[in-house]
Amino acid sequence: MDEAAVDTHIPRDLEKVLGVKTQIRSKAQAFTQAFLKRNTEPEPQKDAKGLLSHKAVILEYSRSNKKTLHKKRPKGLNAQQKREIKIFHIKSEHQRYELFLPLHDLWKQYIIDLCNGLKPTSSPHSVQQKLLKADFHGAIITVIPKRNSVFQVEINGFISFIYGNKFEQRASERSAKKFKICGSIDL
Repeated sequence: MDEAAVDTHIPRDLEKVLGVKTQIRSKAQAFTQAFLKRNTEPEPQKDAKGLLSHKAVILEYSRSNKKTLHKKRPKGLNAQQKREIKIFHIKSEHQRYELFLPLHDLWKQYIIDLCNGLKPTSSPHSVQQKLLKADFHGAIITVIPKRNSVFQVEINGFISFIYGNKFEQRASERSAKKFKICGSIDL
């Protein structure tokens, strides 16, 4: 950049538009010289021994005590709000048996995969253990009414009876629970 271009004055009509005033040449030159001196001259070499004798040196890293701001997650609806907006209300036209058959087909495939194909050579005890821990959303269950209900599930010709006391826990809780191999019936 040319030194003459830096030294030129702003025309008076631009001063009004920009809202600035041209400074006196000596003041502007003094400011420029001070700015350049402050920003271009290297700092003098400082004596390391002198610095260390007057300051404490921290050898370990310490975290600052700034509190981190946790973003608040939006809370879901409570049970009363869900009832008010009828979130679980299913219209009668959506309660037809045919609409749930694809879910049953998915469930049958899930059980077949879970029981390694449900082959005739499969051990009934191992299949029963896997069925007890399975999720039954989508299953077609026949209920045999007795004092303690008995549930019958049929998958590709394999019929299994599950006693009601085994269904007292949720599917997620049943999956972690160990059941006795021998079938004890509390009728």
